[in-house]
Amino acid sequence: MRYASVASGIAVLAALVTPGNAAPAGKKEFLSRAAVVGWIDNYRSKPEPWRLPEAVRALSEFGSLRDPETAGFFVGFAAGVLGANPKEAERLVLKMLPLPPADQWLVVRAIAYSGLPAWKSLLARTADKLPARRGMIDAYLTGALPTLDAIELDKSPTFLEQVGQHFGMKPKLPPISYGRNPELLDTLWGQYFAAGQYLPVWRIITMLPWSKDRDSSERLAVGSSAKYTLANNAARYPDVLALIKDMAMYQEKDVRPILAEVIHAAETIETSGIRKEQLAAAERLRTKGPGYSRDMKLWGYVGQGAIGITCIVLATVSLTAAGLPCVIGGAATSAALNYWAAQ
Repeated sequence: MRYASVASGIAVLAALVTPGNAAPAGKKEFLSRAAVVGWIDNYRSKPEPWRLPEAVRALSEFGSLRDPETAGFFVGFAAGVLGANPKEAERLVLKMLPLPPADQWLVVRAIAYSGLPAWKSLLARTADKLPARRGMIDAYLTGALPTLDAIELDKSPTFLEQVGQHFGMKPKLPPISYGRNPELLDTLWGQYFAAGQYLPVWRIITMLPWSKDRDSSERLAVGSSAKYTLANNAARYPDVLALIKDMAMYQEKDVRPILAEVIHAAETIETSGIRKEQLAAAERLRTKGPGYSRDMKLWGYVGQGAIGITCIVLATVSLTAAGLPCVIGGAATSAALNYWAAQ
């Protein structure tokens, strides 16, 4: 999947290049994108934050920052390095510059996602050097755009919300969300590769229930990518495997069995099964439609008492205008449900 392209394939690129010591003055340290990725791959065991500015400029030169949807991993890594080095953060940011206008967004987002206590102050002081992204800077400073830690997981719609959506009620959506911004998954992996901390991996683990989502293709895609990248990276990196095993016992009941599958796949190096399973789930959703529509007739027999509450809500979304009077109790309720299921 596109969302897993960077995080799950980093070890392949790392094998192409073995990062060496800092290059002599006047010589480029990174001669290819693969060289940057190889350095990132080894960063957790050998932190070299002073090389971050050169890595960012190299990625810019290689055109790797032009598309924010495919550069999430590098944003997360830069943010993680800044956050782990608060005393050096401003110096590192200034050494990344200047950058072409099209690539300046990475510096803005890396600062905002860094988790630094004074990130707003640092971003404000850097604003004049990032003129092409003044609007983006203002959005972060005013709170119109959230920081990485402030982005909440998408909540699956309740039954009543699903009914409302079916009849034209638009849900209130946050500006940024994990379900609608899959590049955030790569951002979390980049943050982990920068500092080896548990928090980004924990956030990825919380997305695992989406790998079984039957209502949203977006959440299913992100959940599937979370499951596959966890298994693939845990199979490649002992520290990732050890971390998710330590966290397994503290997970919610809907997460634990899925995480157990991930751990088993990583330990047995059988990650391809997860990929095939999730592709099959995506195909089922595509061909059969959302799960709530497939199950409507079943829900119609849950009990007239429970469905009666739904009738009250349906009245507010003009169900009667569609020629389907909803009466609390009685056959009209089942008729309405069967009508919806048939659409």
